[in-house]
Amino acid sequence: MPNNFTLGKKEFWSRRQLLKLGLGSVGVAGAAALWQTLNSQNKSIVRVPQVEMDAADNVAQPMRMLREFDYGTLKQENGRTIREFQLTAGTSVIQLNSAVSYNIWDLNGRIPGPTLRAKQGDRIRVLFHNQAGHSHSLHFHGVHPAEMDGVRPVSNNSATIYEFDAEPYGVHLYHCHIEPVTRHIAKGLYGMFIIDPPTPRPPADEIVLVMAGYDVDDNNHNDFYAFNGLPHHYMHNPIQIYQNQLIRLYVLNIIEYDPAVTFHLHANFFDVYRYGMSMKASEKTDVITMGVAERHILEFAFRYPGKYMFHPHQDAIAENGCMGQFEVVANNNQNHST
Repeated sequence: MPNNFTLGKKEFWSRRQLLKLGLGSVGVAGAAALWQTLNSQNKSIVRVPQVEMDAADNVAQPMRMLREFDYGTLKQENGRTIREFQLTAGTSVIQLNSAVSYNIWDLNGRIPGPTLRAKQGDRIRVLFHNQAGHSHSLHFHGVHPAEMDGVRPVSNNSATIYEFDAEPYGVHLYHCHIEPVTRHIAKGLYGMFIIDPPTPRPPADEIVLVMAGYDVDDNNHNDFYAFNGLPHHYMHNPIQIYQNQLIRLYVLNIIEYDPAVTFHLHANFFDVYRYGMSMKASEKTDVITMGVAERHILEFAFRYPGKYMFHPHQDAIAENGCMGQFEVVANNNQNHST
């Protein structure tokens, strides 16, 4: 069973340690080092354009989320490597536009939660601390024992530990599983969980896009939609990529209340690796349909410079926030790209 405990004088961690939950992981430099370790067999260099940073106090940080992966903290216990993650559920207010703000639940002060990343076979330990005012949990997609399934409530101001082996490789997700599950997910308790294959994929500029919706008037109908938390953000702040650079796009649809959406890329086609569970593409297309919680790897490269849109092909969803642009810039160091 998960090790639930309540804050008090006789606690599993000290109060100070628990307050540190969610501050963490390894930072940008540490993540880069870990990624090099995971891909030590790959010597190719991938150039990534400098990106505009989000304001530090924003609960949604779309530019940061694009290429930031949380590899956890590596620990050695009884001769085995443990990859430990820290996630804290809290409450925040997100400003969806100049006139509309919305109360959400967040993970580590962010929406979506951090993109967790490991390698198949890693031992995963997730320290989950609930400070969000209601009972919550974390359910991870993948294979794990029943007692680690994340369907038991973790009460407010309590914590639990989820521990399991990372398998199988692919693009997975995690989310709260407390009823009403739709509401708990829609209000922000979700994130992507990537398990890399034993043999690394070819080098690429790797980008995360999570599609979500906001039901601000609680009528079970979304009023706003977004990639990586903020409506329209990538229309006003295009994602810069290099010409002829291989792009590996990790796409997750977590839009509740809409049974399915599509993802469409302008002026190009992409190879589809369904659920990221294959090293061989299953198809090539420019539109893919995704149900709720469906996710894939899409790979492509742009031949010509310029700005190119991406969005669901349901116009109302796109026009209400789920729309963005790639800005393709000339790569003057072609010999360093894939």
